[in-house]
Amino acid sequence: MDKVLLVEDEDIIRRGLLYAVDWLKEDCVVVGEAMDGIDGLKKIDTLRPDIVITDVKMPYLDGLGMLEQSRDRSYEAIILSGYDEFSYAKRAISLDVAEYLLKPVDFDALHESLVRAKERLRRRAETRRLAQEHAASAPVEIFPSAGAPVGKYTGKLLRRIRADYAERLSLRDIAAEYGVSETYLQKCFKQDTKYTFNDFLNRYRILRAAEYLRAGDGRIYEIGARVGFQDYKYFTLVFKKYMNCTPGQFRARSERDAADE
Repeated sequence: MDKVLLVEDEDIIRRGLLYAVDWLKEDCVVVGEAMDGIDGLKKIDTLRPDIVITDVKMPYLDGLGMLEQSRDRSYEAIILSGYDEFSYAKRAISLDVAEYLLKPVDFDALHESLVRAKERLRRRAETRRLAQEHAASAPVEIFPSAGAPVGKYTGKLLRRIRADYAERLSLRDIAAEYGVSETYLQKCFKQDTKYTFNDFLNRYRILRAAEYLRAGDGRIYEIGARVGFQDYKYFTLVFKKYMNCTPGQFRARSERDAADE
């Protein structure tokens, strides 16, 4: 159930909104009322509403000024105004307010505005959830920080991965090249990085793939090949293992996140 704050200096209108709307049917609850913009700012801070319904013209601080000063809060705003003036609408648009209703309030129009506001809240919550999932599941930058002590062979392997991660890299072949056993090389690498060689290599490849996908830089199968996966299905499988979604889903979500910013 979404929390609603009513900000209106005219008592009869504010009371009308409070009692004439079936808030339970709207799946909302009115958590507070304010009589001007300054009072509204205080209530926004203390009550944390999901939706703010506000008048424009009010004493001390008008509705648009209140919205400007609380833009860092996460809520949807519905503006009520007796003034059908372009300057108000233009200022509201600059504040990312999509709902602008004229007085006297048409309750059918208010219902539609609430539906749209709730949908935007739902999309915003979904975007936050996905961002948190990405943050939790995405491999972070895994190379040791500059100056971190690593062994000779681990250092050589890290440099090799940075330079040739898009190529076919086999720890067995590299061990033969270095003149040591594969088992010894794996032990050294895991001791210094906490990852096996293949796990580290795949994580790094997926990191690079995620950067290309966010940038929209190429088709998905091309990006897979660019970071060392010649088989598209295998690329998708490994990507999903580390990112908890397919490359296509990751790109679509990144595009939506960019559009919402």
